[in-house]
Amino acid sequence: MRDEIATTVFFITRLVKKHDKLSKQQIEDFAEKLMTILLETYRSHWHSDCPSKGQAFRCIRINNHQNKDPILERACAESNVDFSHLGLPKEMTIWVDPFEVCCRYGEKNHPFTIASFKSRWERWELSQGVRLAVSRASSDDSSGASSDEESRSKEPRTIPKVSNPNSTYQVKRV
Repeated sequence: MRDEIATTVFFITRLVKKHDKLSKQQIEDFAEKLMTILLETYRSHWHSDCPSKGQAFRCIRINNHQNKDPILERACAESNVDFSHLGLPKEMTIWVDPFEVCCRYGEKNHPFTIASFKSRWERWELSQGVRLAVSRASSDDSSGASSDEESRSKEPRTIPKVSNPNSTYQVKRV
């Protein structure tokens, strides 16, 4: 559960950093609160033996009907961050499931994997999906383009490696 939540927080904070409206300290405070809230909230809804059980509960969602996810809104309130300064896409769904974190931009697009932890005994890296997902979110510009429209970056990029997969906080840049 910790790896999946750490990946989710890392992914969301990457989106927030890309928007460039918050200071480094504000992002750290928000990330810390979000991590704590997700751990508290998901603890009783985590079913490793049946990962799809409780999936709707572990969904972080922003769309036209719900423009502020309650968990993200709570993390903002507890870290004194203005939700609008997060700069998140207008339509985004993140599923935080045992062994996998997935995302979908727009309501009609297909979900994609941000990170998979299905082979926990092997050394793993965060998926290129984190970088791609951040790029997709960035394409939701103010020109009125829908988040249903996708753009893909062909440029190879370096993804941080977790030096200790059992630790939520140990991240090494490569």
